[in-house]
Amino acid sequence: MSELPAHVDIRDVSLRDGLQIEDPIPLAAKLELLAAVAATGVREMEATAFVSPSKVPALADAAELAAELVNYRDAAGIEFSALVASPNGAKRAIAAGLHSIEYVVSAADGHSRSNVGRSTAESTALIGEIIAIAHDSGASVEVIIATAWDCPFDGPTPAARVLDIVKAACDSDADRLAIADTIGTTTPRRVTDLIAEVSPLIADIPLGAHFHNTRGAGLASAYAAVTAGVTRLDASVGGLGGCPFAPGAKGNIATEDLVYLLRDSGIHVDVELDAAIAAARVAERLVGHELPSSLLRAGDRLLGA
Repeated sequence: MSELPAHVDIRDVSLRDGLQIEDPIPLAAKLELLAAVAATGVREMEATAFVSPSKVPALADAAELAAELVNYRDAAGIEFSALVASPNGAKRAIAAGLHSIEYVVSAADGHSRSNVGRSTAESTALIGEIIAIAHDSGASVEVIIATAWDCPFDGPTPAARVLDIVKAACDSDADRLAIADTIGTTTPRRVTDLIAEVSPLIADIPLGAHFHNTRGAGLASAYAAVTAGVTRLDASVGGLGGCPFAPGAKGNIATEDLVYLLRDSGIHVDVELDAAIAAARVAERLVGHELPSSLLRAGDRLLGA
């Protein structure tokens, strides 16, 4: 085990990954959630996705939401990003004013075809074009590798498939990389094993990770990633969200649960725990059902609520 980092960056993904699996909520409700999450002190937020409205109707208002982000970018200094699934999506995101985009490549063909209608190889082949579109406009690109450990259709993902995407992203000058446990099946040992294979290939490119707590191992896997050198983690207030194209993929790591874990491990984060719990309550009210966050039920032992 390596020495724990002094600081970990948390990107809250409530507005995109969190809402994409939910019934659509009005833009006004999204702006209420945005304000609540921004009040936590978070420095990075995944705001929306420029994808087909027919496939992800919950995010059909991506351009309208993007127009509202400038106030928070200027006042709170938050870096907003948007997910894209194609070169056209990248162009739309940049035209809407986003300076940071994420391109997801599924390492498993089954999920890739379900998610974007292409094979892994076909999606990988688009990395260079999407990065060129972004860089030509002064935007950055993070390549996120989905189903990095398991696929709901194909089963366990061979590490070689992940490494092939990593190499392609590095060859195309990706700004950041992340590995994602799309369906919440991985465990700490598998996390550290894959990071050990990925890390030598990426030089100075920052590596992030995205976990789901679907089977109760998401927080443990996030901690394992941190011990292996990862200093960027995704989370969603309340544990909101999941992938609509991966059966059983509900259960993002709750932002407040992750903050609780890291804080008590002596690791500094920018997110304030009480504000994250408050934002989770806002999210729960807006979507109209109970969320899986542990701290929403039990509270913080120090805050008492």
